[in-house]
Amino acid sequence: MRRVGSARPGGQRGPGEPRPFDGESTSSKGQPRASDGQPRPCDGEPSTTILRADGLSKAFSSVAVLHEVGIELRRGEVHALMGENGAGKSTLVKILSGVHAEHGGTIRIDGVETRFANVRDAERAGIAMIHQELNLVPELSVAENIFLGREPLIAGLVIDRRRMLTAARDLLRRLGIGIEPELRVSRLRVGEQQLVEIAKALSLDARMLIMDEPTSALSTAECRALFKVVRQLAASGVAIIYITHRLDEVTELADRVTVLRDGRHVLTARMAETSREALIKAMVGRELAESGRGRASSDGDVLLAVEGLSLDLPTPRGWRRALRDVSFELRRGEILGIGGLLGAGRTEILESIFGVDRGLRGGRILVDGVEAAIASPADAHRHGIALITEDRKGNGLHLASSIRDNITLASLAQMSRFGLRAFEAETSLARRVVDALGIRCASLEQAVTSLSGGNQQKVAIGKWLATKPRLLLLDEPTRGIDVGAKRDIYELIFSLAGEGMGILVVTSELPELLLLADRILVMCEGRMTGTLTRAAATQEAVMRLAAPGARNASGRAAA
Repeated sequence: MRRVGSARPGGQRGPGEPRPFDGESTSSKGQPRASDGQPRPCDGEPSTTILRADGLSKAFSSVAVLHEVGIELRRGEVHALMGENGAGKSTLVKILSGVHAEHGGTIRIDGVETRFANVRDAERAGIAMIHQELNLVPELSVAENIFLGREPLIAGLVIDRRRMLTAARDLLRRLGIGIEPELRVSRLRVGEQQLVEIAKALSLDARMLIMDEPTSALSTAECRALFKVVRQLAASGVAIIYITHRLDEVTELADRVTVLRDGRHVLTARMAETSREALIKAMVGRELAESGRGRASSDGDVLLAVEGLSLDLPTPRGWRRALRDVSFELRRGEILGIGGLLGAGRTEILESIFGVDRGLRGGRILVDGVEAAIASPADAHRHGIALITEDRKGNGLHLASSIRDNITLASLAQMSRFGLRAFEAETSLARRVVDALGIRCASLEQAVTSLSGGNQQKVAIGKWLATKPRLLLLDEPTRGIDVGAKRDIYELIFSLAGEGMGILVVTSELPELLLLADRILVMCEGRMTGTLTRAAATQEAVMRLAAPGARNASGRAAA
């Protein structure tokens, strides 16, 4: 067994020189991919295995989370890794990327047994990872984050900022990302930060790329651009492990797929030889019926009315109009979806209703026909409004605290007596939420940071459902949630609407938007461009209204 040294197999490019990946789209076997952009199948010809892991095992505090799992990665393939939350996917790839140095089993690269002491060892071996949770420094620029720790230097002493900005701008352009490299990361939306994470990983000269839920915060158009990059990388010989809960992505991109369940290997198969139903059954151990709400009542009283909502946000160069004259109504028991591309103003609508102070707001918000003065989230809470934010890590949870403390955080005032916490009542409430949402945990005292991303999302949802709101604002509610848990969340949303709750939901997944919403409000560049009923809503109709240059109901251009 060898420990990885300072030399990277295949050579190392210098800092600020990202790997080119925009050349001719050919496979590692020298054959072009299909003209329709579909990934090539694994056709049975001999292919080079660059990574093979056998018997990988891992335990935390004597609790085994990975049981003798193996995986093989071939040059130029996209290998999907799937499983429910807690199945062991993240643990497996953290071993492969050097995050977890202590583990059972073996890893071989190019046939040579290797053990990584840390992430840098894995990077030297040509392995780069894009984590599901963002790992950026908010107060640094985009360029500084991309090349953090690998900055180009002048005479080995001073950072060559011009070279770094040029390299970052070139990489972002290759990826089709319209973000200025000088911009501070804290000013970016979650989806934009996700794109910076992708650029950061691709700036490494990686032979193997691990992508953990890379599209979880991206719009449909950005997903298409990312798929193109993935295909180009695979065609140039890069091996990719692609973790996702989205079956459509696996069908479109993957050559092979491996499924884990409860920390054990269940299935490895060529995508050409498996089906969507077989993958679902492998992940959850049972078949799942499609869920849908059917026809919803449209005669409920108006719970929320938004009139002429506008929002101006500060930028380095002045002010930017984020919302322009947005007006709509939401009735009791109705699920109103908001569609649009990233930056269209979807999140800004929810934040404005919830009283998040991010600029200058105009217009009126009425609850039960009475104008509501909502200047803060505390005001919104008093009106029975709850917001599940798109960024659970930054705004939705206190990661170092326990599951119980997070779930009861928004309900403490109702449970405390004379300023003292009622721990028994808190424990009872937290237990009910954990059971209702199927949160996988060893104890209510377990720190939220130790949970998988999907279970963290469930805690964030449960925290606000515990307050029994009348109006629920959901921003990307199933981000990072597996296929079985998604159906549980869908049924929960339908049940809450059936009980009379008004629900406003933003999601970047068009099939999810069409499944959940009774009506869909479509946004483009801060303006409303149309409202679609369930009967009239299709993916094509939503995208037509969401595209730049779309026209609103009055026939005026939305831009």
